[in-house]
Amino acid sequence: MKDPSIHFTSLLVDGEFRPSLSDKSFEVRNPYTGLVVGHAASATSEDCKDAIETAGKAFSTWEHSTFEQRRSVFLKAADLLETERYKEKIISAIRDETAAADHMHYFNTASPAAAFRDVAGLVGELKGETFPSQIPGGHVVAQRRAMGVIFAVSPWNAPMLLSVRAVAVPIICGNTVVFKCSEVTPRTQSIVAEVLFEAGLPRGVLNFLCMDTQDAPSLTSEIIAHPLIRKINFTGSDRVGRILAIEAAKYLKPCVFELGGKAPVVVLDDADTEQASRAIVSSAIMNSGQICMSTERVIVQRKAAETLVPAITKLMGMVKAGDYRTHPERLSSLFAEGSAANLVSMITEAEAEGAIVMVGDKKREGAIVQPHVLMNVRPGMKMWDRETFGPVLVIAVADTIDEIIEVTNASDYTLVAGLWTKDVHTALDVAGRVRSGWVNINGPSVHLEAMRGHCGLGGASGYGHFDIDNFTDVRMIVIHPAGPRQYPLVG
Repeated sequence: MKDPSIHFTSLLVDGEFRPSLSDKSFEVRNPYTGLVVGHAASATSEDCKDAIETAGKAFSTWEHSTFEQRRSVFLKAADLLETERYKEKIISAIRDETAAADHMHYFNTASPAAAFRDVAGLVGELKGETFPSQIPGGHVVAQRRAMGVIFAVSPWNAPMLLSVRAVAVPIICGNTVVFKCSEVTPRTQSIVAEVLFEAGLPRGVLNFLCMDTQDAPSLTSEIIAHPLIRKINFTGSDRVGRILAIEAAKYLKPCVFELGGKAPVVVLDDADTEQASRAIVSSAIMNSGQICMSTERVIVQRKAAETLVPAITKLMGMVKAGDYRTHPERLSSLFAEGSAANLVSMITEAEAEGAIVMVGDKKREGAIVQPHVLMNVRPGMKMWDRETFGPVLVIAVADTIDEIIEVTNASDYTLVAGLWTKDVHTALDVAGRVRSGWVNINGPSVHLEAMRGHCGLGGASGYGHFDIDNFTDVRMIVIHPAGPRQYPLVG
């Protein structure tokens, strides 16, 4: 029997929060304590069909809603998220489900509210154009129209902010959404559905699904295959992204994917290495390295390495992971013991291949892994080639800028990068040669501009943007001139 004192997360289908049709549910555990902190409804195939068909029905009216109506919903949702009631609800949920340390609260309270306001302003971009036809006297009207039902999948590591992005941009464009949350954070992510519903979003426009890990692969395939699903957006690992891309390709359905990071930071000889070391370490350890923009690779020019490497090792050695509840300044656990075990395996494998462990004990305690710094890691080693999603930095030293660029671009990840130099001309030249969707000059890699969300350039970082262009179709209408005209073959 379920403990009534433990929170239960419901599905949201057709404006109704309810259990699954089978009454099946799954446990949610805190990754640090291992204790059960919640139960969530586990959707069935029929629940998924109901959600899609409900979204399809709602699309027929939401597509024609006024811009003012859409904007007002998001502005109201932003105001609600800034109330103490919602702040307390979010912080409580995210602490329970992810064991997130206090420094992650901003990403899941203030940032989502700001994102709602940014998205509300996008209605100004929902316009087409007119121009004369190539036929004398004719006219062309290009309309920007919603696509239909969007299938959105969002991860656990920044559950509020990334969930808002997954659903808000499609909805402001006039689409409806079937939203699948992570099995790690159903309670936290359901708050996005709750706040939009309270803000006046009509029933059926957003439908929220949780599902047990064992059921997710088959149910996700069924959802993608449904004829009403027009597009898929997904934020998460490149491993899952590849699976979803294959499923979508079966039906030639387009996707927007934001996948892995493995962010490189280049530090040139003239850089302020004291500032660079602080930005690098901060971006490496925030949320225990579990951010797609986390700095994982540092490529430093040899002279700068003389001061940068000691500064990084000192800072990384000072940071400890442990009980975030009694020591708020500490890093918390990784999201699962399996993730911690994989990280330690990657570290020991790298050491066996010649890497030098400068900081760290190469151990784990449950899901806790201490910060690590490794040198002599090179392309071709798993520690270089694969995202760790943990508090680990690898440092490579090179002599020339050409060598630095070659090593930096020796990766399948292209999401974000960093560059440190005092010369603006060098900065623009080198940044232009780094293959990355974003390059932060003299700043942290964990940074994004709200009005132009970061994106990969293909490969393990994904492709597409969470913007108006990617969640609308441009439809062309040609008005032919009045009066008689000649046609081929028939006159």
